[in-house]
Amino acid sequence: MYKYGSGERPDHSLAVVVGAGAMGMAVAHRLAQRHRVLLADIDGDRAESEAAAMRDGGCDASAIACDVTSPEAVAALADAVSEQGGLGVLAHVAGLSPSAQDFHLIVRVNLLGAALVADALLPLARQGSAAILIASMAAHSFAAPEPVLEVLSEPNATDVAEKLAQAIGPESVNPGMAYAYSKQGLLLYARRNAAAWGAKGARIVSLSPGMIATPMGAREFEASEQKRKMFAASPLEREGTMPEIADAVEFLASDRASFISGTDLLVDGGLTAALKG
Repeated sequence: MYKYGSGERPDHSLAVVVGAGAMGMAVAHRLAQRHRVLLADIDGDRAESEAAAMRDGGCDASAIACDVTSPEAVAALADAVSEQGGLGVLAHVAGLSPSAQDFHLIVRVNLLGAALVADALLPLARQGSAAILIASMAAHSFAAPEPVLEVLSEPNATDVAEKLAQAIGPESVNPGMAYAYSKQGLLLYARRNAAAWGAKGARIVSLSPGMIATPMGAREFEASEQKRKMFAASPLEREGTMPEIADAVEFLASDRASFISGTDLLVDGGLTAALKG
């Protein structure tokens, strides 16, 4: 039922946005134009504060604390989604950049967390639902060898970070490799799970941003000469913006993308193509 003086929209389907950082909020505000939004973040206070600001702006938004690496927390998220009528859209934005400086944590948050959430919400999907997993152009930078692909094919294994470290060898256990391989794992996950989502009349895709102007990206620029060199090679001579990524998420979540599933959308201003020559 509608409430007088409220922005609640019970007629709208539910969009679950995982990650209340800058990119996540850009996506949440965009999806709120046509959905109710459930905002999930490891920092429950932050999620509730952001959801309250959205409600003040006329959106139908709620919040939940969720550590995506915890099966128990993810199960609680799924219960909350069920209580709100099931899944319309999943936008999994939460992730750690190499600046986190912790190989195992990056893999667990970026790959295990996304897989646990998508697995838990799949039973709540229905005809027309869509899951969008935010990956990265880093996933397109090199091909994973077969032993690594075997590990990445089971991203919901609780020891996936340990298995990945063993597969790539101690010389490659660093934050940059954790980031690139965890994002490759998301591309593989979307491909491998297209049939399962399709059986529900739903879709799953990954979306790989390039260099996007975010607070996290700014920190990476400060720490990485390689990032600055990549920026110099960008065909469009600029970073992308968070609203441009929100545009792509909005499209992939919509009926206009109703025949797009099991694939990746690279949104990088042509930088991957330029770097590969």
